[in-house]
Amino acid sequence: PARRASPRAGGGAKSVTAPMPGVILSVEVAVGATVKRGQTLMVLEAMKMKNDLKAQRDGTIAQVFVTTGDQVKHSDVLLEFES
Repeated sequence: PARRASPRAGGGAKSVTAPMPGVILSVEVAVGATVKRGQTLMVLEAMKMKNDLKAQRDGTIAQVFVTTGDQVKHSDVLLEFES
């Protein structure tokens, strides 16, 4: 299950949080993957619409907290980048 955002995690540059409640349709990255800004990290379905969640920066994935089919709430931490 996704973690709730803490004041320190808060959706900053180190973490990606759910922009709205929904269901994770797919996770496109794994721990250790190197990603570029604008790359799709996962797909979130909300209100019957697919939303690509894209990387806001270049980096390496440190942790992924969700899997396909997980229900998430607004501001749940979905993944974190290495520092």
